[in-house]
Formats: sequence, structure tokens, C-alpha cells
Amino acid sequence: MHPKYGDELAVVVVTYFPGETLEPFLDTLEKATARDVRVVLADNDTAPSDESLDRAAQRDNVHLLRIGENLGYGSAANRGVAELDERYGWIVIANPDLEWHPGSLDELLAVAERWPRGGAFGPLIQEPDGTVYPSARLLPSLGRGIGHAALGKIWSGNPWTRQYRQETAKPAERTSGWLSGSCQLIRREAWDSVDGFDSRYFMYFEDVDLGDRLARAGWLNVYAPSATVMHIGGQATKRASAKMLAAHHESAYRYLADRHRGLLWKPVLAAVKLGLAARLKLATLRER
Repeated sequence: MHPKYGDELAVVVVTYFPGETLEPFLDTLEKATARDVRVVLADNDTAPSDESLDRAAQRDNVHLLRIGENLGYGSAANRGVAELDERYGWIVIANPDLEWHPGSLDELLAVAERWPRGGAFGPLIQEPDGTVYPSARLLPSLGRGIGHAALGKIWSGNPWTRQYRQETAKPAERTSGWLSGSCQLIRREAWDSVDGFDSRYFMYFEDVDLGDRLARAGWLNVYAPSATVMHIGGQATKRASAKMLAAHHESAYRYLADRHRGLLWKPVLAAVKLGLAARLKLATLRER
């Protein structure tokens, strides 16, 4: 039986060479809520050399957890949450390359009050140019996933991508299949009910998998566009783009294979694996 948690709020930030993005994240977080916030920096750097982390750790509300190895996003987030005691019933999992709009975290909490079966809540995520990122999406079924994977890069308006990304829907408070892992408010009770992120996902699809498992456990994934954050862009993934491309394709296959088990699916999954390998090769060549 899970312990009964208090109502305090914590933010777990997974870091890997966050650089100059971390200070604006923490500065804007101070204006995002009127509540006291505990911040845990779960750092994946194997040879700590980023001075921004040391500066951040000097803040009274920040705890720096040096993991000592690169566990990937989900596993590091799990380690960060494990640092929190039972007072913390609300946790935010976030990337460090975000900037919070004033009052945005309080607004997320207000939305959560309206959805007692809500397990995860995702804000509206803006790009620096003001574009709204499609952060609340349908779960990738096999057909929808293949259509998006095959055509998303060459025909962005294809029906599978548009349906999957839910880009035709106006930003409105609603349930979703899954929410972007770059910023989620999660009810600790819901988090515990599914044991957090699946550690088999090093990078990518850990948020898709989490959303699916939360729904299977009876929780709702709620898109809350009345709360807004700005996503600057992946500083960490730029350092190892080829590795991240490979991780993305590996995670996509794992997600589909987990949900299509049995002998009848083996030929289909074999074809999916070949298709993803070809897509990865093309994507890697474009990166050169």
C-alpha cells in the first residue's frame, strides 16, 4: 500500500550539461508559483564539469543529486523522485531548457484540482518563436505509428502525423493519450501506481509509455493549455545527436513490441524493425 502523501510540491530536473539554460529555468520557476518548491537536480554527467550545477546547488531550495553515470532520462527522473519524502504529493518532471510563464505552475495545480482522477498534467509548450508544440498526443497505434514514422519527415501534413500529433485540435483543456516528458505535473499517488518511468527506455518514448500505463491504471493524462512554458531546445541531445537518433528508433520499436506480443505479430514486428533501421540510416546520413 502506498503511503499517504502530503500536499507539498517538488520539481525534478534531469540534467546533462545544462549550461546556461539552468539559471533561467530556476529564476522563472520562482515566479511560476507562490508555493515553496523543492528542486532536485538529477545529474547524468559521468564526469561533472558543468559549473552551472554547482551555482544552482547554492540555492536554498535546490538539491543536487550526482548520479555518477548516464542512466538516461526516465531512470534519472526515477532516482530524483526517490529523493523526496512523503511530504511531497505533487512532482514536476522537467527538462532544464524550459522557461516558466508567471503563475504557470500554480495554474497547473489549479487544473489538477478540477480533475481528481488526473494522474499527469501537461502545460502548453511554446517554441521560442511562439509556435505551439504539439505536446498532448494520441498513443501511437501500429498503423498510426508506421504512417507517422514513414512520412512525418517528408510529408508533415500526412493524415497519420496530423492525427497522432493532434495538431488540428485547438488548445483546450482535455484528456490526452500521453503528454510530453519535457514538462509534466504528476500526482505522486499516480506515479507510484505505475512505478514511475520504465527504465528500459534510455531516451524517448518513456513519456509515451508512462501515459499509456497511467491510463491502464485508471488515471487520466490531462492537457492544461491555460498553463504555459517555453521550451528552448535540447542542449543535451545536441551533444550526441547520432546516439540520440539511435535511441529514438530503439525506443519506438520497444514501445510497439511491448504492446504487440505473440507469434502472429512477429512478422509484422520484423518488418517494423527493418523499416526503423532504414529510417535511422537515412536520418543519420542527413545529420552528417
